[in-house]
Amino acid sequence: MTTLSNSSWRLIQPSFFLISIPGLEESQHWIALPLCVLYLLALLGNVTVLFTIWTDPSLHQPMYLFLAMLSGTDLVLASSTAPKTLAVLLVHAHEIGYTVCLIQMFFIHAFSSMESGVLVAMALDRYVAICHPLHHSTILHPRVIGRIGMAVLVRGILLLLPFPILLRRLVFCQATVIGHAYCEHMAVVKLSCSDSTVNRAYGLAVALLVVGLDVLAIGVSYALILQAVLKVPGGEARHKAFSTCGSHICVILVFYVPGMFSFLTHRFGRQVPHHVHVLLATLYLLVPPALNPLVYGVKTQQIRQRVLRVFDIKGQI
Repeated sequence: MTTLSNSSWRLIQPSFFLISIPGLEESQHWIALPLCVLYLLALLGNVTVLFTIWTDPSLHQPMYLFLAMLSGTDLVLASSTAPKTLAVLLVHAHEIGYTVCLIQMFFIHAFSSMESGVLVAMALDRYVAICHPLHHSTILHPRVIGRIGMAVLVRGILLLLPFPILLRRLVFCQATVIGHAYCEHMAVVKLSCSDSTVNRAYGLAVALLVVGLDVLAIGVSYALILQAVLKVPGGEARHKAFSTCGSHICVILVFYVPGMFSFLTHRFGRQVPHHVHVLLATLYLLVPPALNPLVYGVKTQQIRQRVLRVFDIKGQI
């Protein structure tokens, strides 16, 4: 099999070919319908949350500011994936440029890392609100929240920027067919005909560092919350405390469980059918952005009331 040298590859930069969901070609239009609905829900829901928090000064509190960060991250994450995936499924626009592929890959993985960081920040907020309620606004004042948001952003950029840089050093075969509906890091690395040990090792290290440390931080936060709640006398107070954390736990499960499945399947899941892996990997990037506004909108009374008030005003106009 012929290969392209590094210099020739950088000069020619041929396009990649996204095969969408292999084995389900005849059902692609039907698969595109729920994906399109999820994307529209993600756009409408997250824009509504951002608009509601932005226009209501009473919602400029730590919990809602972190929720705004989550919604902004979800918008970028969904928009980095859905348009091209839907184009592949609906109009068979399988080709994607080399540079565009690397940019898409960077945005998907960087903002996935940022979403994980925001979930840690939200767990910290719940810990402070429940365990140190009298000092909540003092500990998490706007300047601290801004620094946390900046740290999450910088971490995502610095950790994931080497992904496209390291890929440019690889030699690729002429068969540049990506077995995914979008440019996923490991799917692109597997196309290389040269030694990709550094890429694989760095990808594994980043995944373990981000997910491992973030899940550990969230676990410690909720362990401390549980310890504090169990000391509170009265069932009603405990129920209120657990209810406060319920929406956040739902979001954590929806985000991490499919993500870990996709990560482990890429490296160890040879028994998992490829079309199942690709479909779940695509849903992993669209389901959380679509569900997060619904979960928080239902569980958070202030946002629900504010949204209903806005729509009521528009209806009267």
